[in-house]
Amino acid sequence: MGQLSVLGFIALGGAFGACSRYLISEFCVMLLGRGFPYGTLTVNVIGSFIMGLLIAAFETELMVTDPWRQIIGLGFLGALTTFSTFSMDNVLLMQQGAFFKMGLNVLLNVVLSISAAWIGFQLLMRS
Repeated sequence: MGQLSVLGFIALGGAFGACSRYLISEFCVMLLGRGFPYGTLTVNVIGSFIMGLLIAAFETELMVTDPWRQIIGLGFLGALTTFSTFSMDNVLLMQQGAFFKMGLNVLLNVVLSISAAWIGFQLLMRS
């Protein structure tokens, strides 16, 4: 497969991931307000869960073709999840003096994202 094809697959997945991140984040704001970065937390946890499923799928050979790895792993999940927004959310919370919210955000993102990846991985590995 040529480099152009690989880039095309990544771009396709990235377009869906970026749009999904926007829609999920907006839904979280509509549902829960802007007082806490729920949108970033939600997309990171969802993305981690899907990554756990994806890695388990590769290990169990349920889905091993390169285009799917590139579309979902690099493209979709790369655009859906976001470390830079997570970092900026925490900088803004710190500037507002909301240190408890900042600490809670860091803790929730790390613990829930790792847990979600583990759960996703375990779901497919046990089936």
